[in-house]
Amino acid sequence: MTRRDLAVIVVAAGRGERLKASAPKAFVEVNGHTILEHSLAPISALAELAQVVIAAPATHLAEATEIANAVLATDAILDVVVGGDTRQQSIANALAVVGDEIEIVLVHDAARAFASSALFERVADAVRATSASVIPALEIADTIKRVSGDRVEETVDRSALRSAQTPQGFFASELKRAYANASDDFTDDAALMQSQGKKVSFVAGEVEAAKITTPEDLVGVLSRLNGPGRTGMGVDVHRFSADESKKLFLGTIEWPGLPGLDGHSDGDAVSHALVDALLSAAGLGDIGSNFGVDRPEFSGANGKVFLEETVRMLAAEGFSVVNASVQLVGNRPKVSGKRAEVEAALSAIVGAPVTLGATTTDGLGFLGNDEGVAAVASVLIIRLEDRLTS
Repeated sequence: MTRRDLAVIVVAAGRGERLKASAPKAFVEVNGHTILEHSLAPISALAELAQVVIAAPATHLAEATEIANAVLATDAILDVVVGGDTRQQSIANALAVVGDEIEIVLVHDAARAFASSALFERVADAVRATSASVIPALEIADTIKRVSGDRVEETVDRSALRSAQTPQGFFASELKRAYANASDDFTDDAALMQSQGKKVSFVAGEVEAAKITTPEDLVGVLSRLNGPGRTGMGVDVHRFSADESKKLFLGTIEWPGLPGLDGHSDGDAVSHALVDALLSAAGLGDIGSNFGVDRPEFSGANGKVFLEETVRMLAAEGFSVVNASVQLVGNRPKVSGKRAEVEAALSAIVGAPVTLGATTTDGLGFLGNDEGVAAVASVLIIRLEDRLTS
């Protein structure tokens, strides 16, 4: 019979300021599921699991409990405790409720949301086999330099260096004793154990267990899991209107003092090209098939309406936008004065960086004759497979 003497502590109390999210990091959604959900998913498969302890922000205890009850397909004991101001304080709070019957405890950062069940098992097995604390670690691919100020002092031999990950495994009694005797704050529990003379071993880590700290980290994790993503292109062209009362909108923003553009909606070539690029990348048709001229509710509509609905459609299919670029082609308007405003507006709607550029046709064709404008957009989107049901 498998002994059930394993506890997993999940540290989910970080504010996530560097992720630039509106919620604590562990409660940010990725493909419709929170980072905490993704981090808990592989834990359910651990045969020796007896207890799960989550350290969460005081404001999110109820949500953390609800998430854990929904995700953890196990009868292991669940405790949710208030996290501290530091990682070490959060773990101390979690250790206080770890049962006396627990022999092995694994401490895991929720931010390493895509660590596999195999990694948890590998660490726990190594703790039992070596009778030591164990961490997962990766070899360092980059050349490492020791610096002083802005000067490079030397190249460091990277063959003896490793990048530490979680979950980190310990005998529960030893980790509790180390925390009781802690006199300083450490960045991980292995360092705390070593400060008190304890042996720490390592096993092979995994790239998928990379930590999500910044938006760029999130993009990197998604790329590793799902490849480089999908690209899409969109083109839109509109003639300047003879109706002097029609206002010019490009990138959802009004450009005063210039003639508007003809079209069923507001003629916003920039927004329309971006919509087409997003839809094509996701395989969801085009602007005509989704918002065509046969839809009277879109008559005169601002480009924001189409963009917001397109982003919603992509999200429903599990897609996130990585970045987008739009090039405006024509003699006017001059983009430089409005570039920052348009980029900010489009980025806010799309939820990813959008850049705007401009060019002319050197007097060639209807664009060179100042009859209208064209816009060309390109996007990169990515989809994260639903690991909770895989």
